[in-house]
Amino acid sequence: MRSTTGVSYCAVCKSSHTGVMQILFCLLYSYASNTKLETEIRVTGAYDEYSSCSGSSRAAGMNGNGPGNLVDPLEDPVPGLGTYEDFNTIDWVREKSKDRDRHREITNKSRQSTVALLHSVSDAFSGWLLMLLVGLMSGALAGGIDIAAHWLTDMKDGVCLIGFWFNHEHCCWTSNETTFQERDRCPQWQSWAELITGTSEGAFAYIVNYVMYIFWALLFSFLAVILVRAFAPYACGSGIPEIKTILSGFIIRGYLGKWTLIIKTITLVLAVSSGLSLGKEGPLVHVACCCANILCHLFTKYRKNEAKRREVLSAAAAVGVSVAFGAPIGGVLFSLEEVSYYFPLKTLWRSFFAALVAAFTLRSINPFGNSRLVLFYVEFHAPWHLVELGPFILLGIFGGLWGALFIRANIAWCRRRKSTRLGHYPVIEVLVVAALTAVIAYPNSYTRMSGAELISELFNDCSLLDSSQLCGYKQPIDYPTLCLIRKPVCPIRNHSVYYPSRFPSGLFIPSMAVGAIAGRLLGVGMEQLAYYNHDWFIFKGWCSPGADCITPGLYAMVGAAACLGGVTRMTVSLVVHHVRADWRLEYIVPLMAATMTSKWVADAFGREGIYEAHIRLNGYPFLEPKEEFEHSSLAVDVMRPRRSDPALAVLTQEGMTVGEVEALVESTHYSGFPVVVSQESQRLVGFVLRRDLLISIDNARKRQEGVVSASQVVFTEHAPAQAAEAPPPLRLRGIMDLSPFTVTDHTPMDITVDIFRKLGLRQCLVTHNGRLLGIITKKDILKHMAQIANRDPDSILFN
Repeated sequence: MRSTTGVSYCAVCKSSHTGVMQILFCLLYSYASNTKLETEIRVTGAYDEYSSCSGSSRAAGMNGNGPGNLVDPLEDPVPGLGTYEDFNTIDWVREKSKDRDRHREITNKSRQSTVALLHSVSDAFSGWLLMLLVGLMSGALAGGIDIAAHWLTDMKDGVCLIGFWFNHEHCCWTSNETTFQERDRCPQWQSWAELITGTSEGAFAYIVNYVMYIFWALLFSFLAVILVRAFAPYACGSGIPEIKTILSGFIIRGYLGKWTLIIKTITLVLAVSSGLSLGKEGPLVHVACCCANILCHLFTKYRKNEAKRREVLSAAAAVGVSVAFGAPIGGVLFSLEEVSYYFPLKTLWRSFFAALVAAFTLRSINPFGNSRLVLFYVEFHAPWHLVELGPFILLGIFGGLWGALFIRANIAWCRRRKSTRLGHYPVIEVLVVAALTAVIAYPNSYTRMSGAELISELFNDCSLLDSSQLCGYKQPIDYPTLCLIRKPVCPIRNHSVYYPSRFPSGLFIPSMAVGAIAGRLLGVGMEQLAYYNHDWFIFKGWCSPGADCITPGLYAMVGAAACLGGVTRMTVSLVVHHVRADWRLEYIVPLMAATMTSKWVADAFGREGIYEAHIRLNGYPFLEPKEEFEHSSLAVDVMRPRRSDPALAVLTQEGMTVGEVEALVESTHYSGFPVVVSQESQRLVGFVLRRDLLISIDNARKRQEGVVSASQVVFTEHAPAQAAEAPPPLRLRGIMDLSPFTVTDHTPMDITVDIFRKLGLRQCLVTHNGRLLGIITKKDILKHMAQIANRDPDSILFN
């Protein structure tokens, strides 16, 4: 939902002689006003990330106390200038220019005094301090989420008598009555049947436990969806598609705000604990980015510059993956490969530092109780052989096919839910799915497990110290059949659904679980084949009779990587994620082979991963860097106005009055206007944003006497001569971009698209022999690309 808010600023800040006490009062007043404003907006379902008491360094305004008193706009910034409206794209070039000007000013002042030098040092150090805070906060929240989710998941089965806040494992740690075979049984932990009926045996006790399991699953899912709907609709889904869009320069106010962080943290615990087939790893990226966005407000450099803030958000995405998988390096690669749009070298260093801090914080909390950063840590002991490369590639083919099928089915379901009455009852939908999941999952101990626990079981290498039931077929007894006949070694999750619009949910763990199941099945089959046919040519020489020649857990790991790669199309970062589970580079070749095969197979059915598909479904203006533009069109074919459209709406550098400018703005919906010398010459002078224009005129009416609708609006350095009785002019040259990007009408569109991608432009002007012809925006390019791909161009919804 989109909301429009007015510009509000603290009256104390208007004085050019503001003292320390006035500044403090201004900050307190601004905080109170913003809190009230955010509360009011939240009631209507929209959110506002922040509101600042001061504008940007390139903002401009009028400060005259009497008629004809013109002041350089750059010397008296107007609050609100340089900011962007909700659901609009930022101007990367403008933001980087603002930061260069700010840095140059600080550097010049640092040579003048010691205080200025200290300020320069603190400004340079602020980025590292911010990364430290982001890592600490994200790591602490991730640890709390893991602990709470584990506790609530166990609460569906029973409660600890010595302290209800203990989960099953912690409750039995100090018990002397646990055994190696039944390490999860202890008198201190009692099931709900034992508490209610006094016994854990019999059909009635089973029914009581069954009913309580369903009750807790419904309660957790109900609380999750209600909290999201009531307080933070942006807390739904994994958040990665929106974060990719935000990092590309799009504005979604409130998506990374404090209310979204609070509700997402709480409901993520509830959603995972409800037993639904979803993961918390993707949402942890959203949580980390919320932490980074909130902490950015502590530092002026990042609070007032959208491009600088996105550098921090790129690092935060790496932090989210670091705490989700315990892989700092993999997190950095994930941010670089999958979500980041602009990733300079210093962001690489800071991302690694923040991911490392977050990983150490999570390690200190030790949420899994195993002194590891992840639950499914394994150690494989047997090497793999060249013959096994064939089955690994088969797993890659399966992962690619499953990923392509999952994306198409998921998008079709989401599109149907958007276009039918099915999406009008989200609470009922979630409760029905939760009830069906609980009913189907309870009878099987493996489907009752959380996704991470299931993957940990499937990765098990069945060593002598393992008591897993998946390893029961290895006992020296007479068994002529495969493990899947003798024991439930390959449990299939009852479904794998991605919930994009109800409550926090991720697809990393469900996708990995599907691949791990397929891989374990194939691995056990290969193991049995080698065990009973060790004299075959392919096994001869390296597979001794009775020896463990094949490691099914390795096949499960390769299958998990293949399926996740087929869904997300990740490659390098995905291999690093899975290598860290064993920390042996010996298994990197099978992972690389399966992951690349999965990507190639999935790309044969469509080059979009699940995140890109949801970005397109939601109509976000995201220009995919991986997508090639192969059409031979020119800039003149894409620009507006078209041949049958009215003339382009422009401003002239002289000759227009305030009333004429306001009438032009009111009669159009454009985000900005080119400035030309005159209507006759159409020679380009600059470009002015609609928001800056309205704010400057409104501010001038309030702060400069004599400004009326008949006042001249000039974009020149010196105001033209006027009659004595004429009202004072408005000089708005300071808000104009004097060097807008231009292309000629015969510029090929593939080059224009590259310019938009690499420079992060929001618009580009088209000229012919210096004369303005039209304008191309990112939305125009996306619509043109949709037409080429035979998609609906009106699916691009935002600017």
